[in-house]
Amino acid sequence: MTTIAEALAGHHARSGMDAAVADAVTAGCRRVPALAERLSRAGMAPEDVTGVAGLAALPVLSKDEVLEVQRADPPFGGMLADGADVVRVFQSPGPLYEPQLAGEDPWRWGQALAGLGVGAGDTVLNCFGYHLSPAGAMMESGARAVGARVVPGGIGSQELQVRAIADLGVTAYTGLPSYLNALLERYDGAGLDPARWRLTRAMVTAEPLPESLRAVLTERVPHVQMAYGTGETGLLAHETGDGHGLALAQGVLVQVCELGTGRPVEDDTEGEVVVTLLRPDYPLVRFGTGDLSGWQVGPDGSPRLRGVLGRSGAAVKVRGMFLHPRQVAEVMAGAPVSRYRFVIGRENHRDTLRCEVVPEPGASSDGVADEVRRRVRDGLRFNAEVVAVEALPGDGDDANAGPLVDTRDWA
Repeated sequence: MTTIAEALAGHHARSGMDAAVADAVTAGCRRVPALAERLSRAGMAPEDVTGVAGLAALPVLSKDEVLEVQRADPPFGGMLADGADVVRVFQSPGPLYEPQLAGEDPWRWGQALAGLGVGAGDTVLNCFGYHLSPAGAMMESGARAVGARVVPGGIGSQELQVRAIADLGVTAYTGLPSYLNALLERYDGAGLDPARWRLTRAMVTAEPLPESLRAVLTERVPHVQMAYGTGETGLLAHETGDGHGLALAQGVLVQVCELGTGRPVEDDTEGEVVVTLLRPDYPLVRFGTGDLSGWQVGPDGSPRLRGVLGRSGAAVKVRGMFLHPRQVAEVMAGAPVSRYRFVIGRENHRDTLRCEVVPEPGASSDGVADEVRRRVRDGLRFNAEVVAVEALPGDGDDANAGPLVDTRDWA
C-alpha cells in the first residue's frame, strides 16, 4: 500500500516539481528583490533551494503579512517583478490586491473544468462575482481555456439567469453549490419547461458541499464536482469523480504544513495548506492560505487533499467570501452602537448573516439599523439582516461573546 510520503514523492517526480521550484525561486529572487530579502532573513540563499525540500526552512508567509507589506509599499508590496504583464487587478477584503498575470488561464481553473468534461460546445453559466473579487474572472478564463462559451451571470438576477438557462441551452455551471440549489428552485418556481433544462455539469467551490446538498443537486445535475482554490493562488485541487478526495492541480506546489512550525506534513496529520506559485514575475512562495486540510492517497496512488477541514485563523467564509474580525472592527468603528456581533447561520443549504447591535443610549433603533446595514454592504460587501437588540451575551467564557458567531451545521 502506497504511503502518503511515497505518493508525494511520486507526484513531485512525475511533475518535475523539484526543478520547477528551484528555477522559480532562483528567477524570482533575481526579478523580485523582496523575495531575495525574505530568504536572507531566514538565513537562506536562492541556491539553497534545489527542490521542494529546500523550501522547508523558509517561514510561511501569512495573508496578514501580505496585507502589511502591501500597505507599506502599495500596491503589491514589492512582490511583483518590474515589467510584469498584469492584465487584471482584483481587490479582496482587507483590502488585498491580487494581480492576474498575462497568459491563458493563469489560475488553472480550466483543469478542473476539463476533468469534469466541459469543453467546446458547452455553454457555462458563471455565477461568481465580477466586481472587484477575482472568482468571476478566474472561472471565465478557465472556461474559455477549454473552449466553452460563457454566460457572465455573476450573483443575483436569478429570474434572468434561469431564463438564460432555458433559452440558451446552458450545459454547465460554475459557482457556489448553494447558489446552484437556489437556481434549481427558481427555475421550477418560474414555471419553465423542465425539458429545456440541459444543465448536466457543475463545478462548485468556495463553500462546503455536504452530502445532503450534493444529493439534492445531483437529482437534476448528474455531474457535480467540488474544486478548491483561493483568490491569491487560483486552483489548487479538484474532485475527479472517483470519490477519493481532491487531486492536486498541475503547475503549482501545494503543501500541508504543521501549524506553528511550517514543517511540511507527509502523513495524515491535519495542517495548513501552503502554496508556492511557480511564476518568477510574481513569486508567491510558501504562502499560507489559512485553510486546514490533510493528505490521503487516491486509488491511483496519487496524493489527494481531504478537502477543506476548517480555518487556522479567525476568519470565516460566508457565501464564498471571507469575513475577518479585523475587517468587521474597521467597518463598525464609529457606528452608534455599544456592542455588536455577526451571527452566521445556514438555512435550506444557504448561508445567512445577521448583525445584532445594541444601539447607543438615545439612538434610534431604526436609524442605527439603517446605518449599520449600509456600513456592512459598502465596507464588507455583504447584505446582512440587521437587528437592534437590548443586550448581547456577555464576555468571559460565553461561546457567543465574540464578534463572529458561526452556528452552521454542515451535515
